[in-house]
Amino acid sequence: MVTSVEDVPTEMIPQDYALEQNYPNPFNPSTTIKFSLKEAGHVNMTIYNAIGEKVMEVIDGQMNAGRHDVTIRSDGLTSGLYFYRIQVNGFSSVKKMILMK
Repeated sequence: MVTSVEDVPTEMIPQDYALEQNYPNPFNPSTTIKFSLKEAGHVNMTIYNAIGEKVMEVIDGQMNAGRHDVTIRSDGLTSGLYFYRIQVNGFSSVKKMILMK
C-alpha cells in the first residue's frame, strides 16, 4: 500500500535520473524510497518478490522533474527479499529491499 508520494523541494533540477536505496532497510511496517528526475515524464515504479512476481505498482503516472519521495507500507506482504524498479524516459534502475515482520 502506498501511503504518500511527495515532491521534495530543491533549489535546482537534478542533473541525472537516480533511484536511491530505501530507508530503513530492512523495514517494517513502512519504508521510504527517494528518486530524482532530470526531466518530467511518465514514471512507473513497481515492486517484485524474490521470484520476479509483481506484488505492487507504486507509481504509474506523469511526474515533474525534481526530487521525489514515496512511502510504502508492507500491508499484505510477507517477510522476505523484494526488488523495486523505476522506469522513466528510457532510464531504468532496480534496487533490493528486505521486509522483516
